[in-house]
Amino acid sequence: MSLSLDVLRIDPVRELERLSNFVVEHVNVVFRRKGVVVGLSGGVDSACMAAVAVHAMGKQKVIGLVLPEKETNPISKDYAIEHAQALGIEYREIDITPTVDSVVHYSWRDEFIQKLIPEYKPGYKYNITLPTDLLERASFNFYKLQVQMPDGEIKKKRLNLTEFRTVTSFANIKIRSRMLHIYAEAERRSLVVAGTTNRTEFILGDFCKYGDGGTDIEPLSYLYKNQTYQIAEYLKVIPQIMNRQPSPDTFSLPVSDQEFFFRIPFDKLDYLLYAWEHRVSTNETAKVLDLSEDAVERAYKDFTSKNNATAHLRAMPYTLE
Repeated sequence: MSLSLDVLRIDPVRELERLSNFVVEHVNVVFRRKGVVVGLSGGVDSACMAAVAVHAMGKQKVIGLVLPEKETNPISKDYAIEHAQALGIEYREIDITPTVDSVVHYSWRDEFIQKLIPEYKPGYKYNITLPTDLLERASFNFYKLQVQMPDGEIKKKRLNLTEFRTVTSFANIKIRSRMLHIYAEAERRSLVVAGTTNRTEFILGDFCKYGDGGTDIEPLSYLYKNQTYQIAEYLKVIPQIMNRQPSPDTFSLPVSDQEFFFRIPFDKLDYLLYAWEHRVSTNETAKVLDLSEDAVERAYKDFTSKNNATAHLRAMPYTLE
């Protein structure tokens, strides 16, 4: 398989027809429901999914849920509502803070972070990051907890695996809480829950099992992130969302998807992932993308590691049969 800079280019009209047929068949034939509900995050994937659903079924059959919590970036809610209004669909806003707090109290999370960074106090902003320069140098996947002090200073603490899982378990509660509300809406109104995970996220495991990964249909999961943008642009998703930096938006201190998970700039990520999936040699990939062969080898190794480590996310529950 050869690689070129055109390899991710798609025909939006043709792909939109495929997507629309898929949505219509699953709503009308497989699930026999009245329409689709989409959780609108203010990001490009959920915006694209909602726009695809409107194209497929009409705006009367698409419901958007905007599900902020107290640490969500406020602009996420604004963009989600603006996009829903641009589509002309019905939408509801539900603050999920009480849902999150009913599962694990924010105070418990605060106490845990304070053990790691004693200067932390409730209300301080925090996030988790990885080294983002994988293409420039070899480095280990060491996660760091970052806390912003009132004067803007950033305190950092390298996390061991248990500490990382503990902090992210709270972030995942937010994601799963959103899905609880989405399914409540779906079941009450006889709707199909449309997921928003793209292929880049699916292959590398950048989603939460039984959170954004727990849906009825995942129409976008065959499209790389780059291709989702192409569909979104064709469907005239509002520019505020199109130009926004992708982010998990589960921490109070903003962090990009590159900083939290992928470690590779988006203008190279999907090409590298495509090449890895299709077993393009590191030498050819390096030439096409103007990278060193060492950089490509590091990316391939990282993809293999992430794909293997997240295989359980893509699997149904294991059984004896």
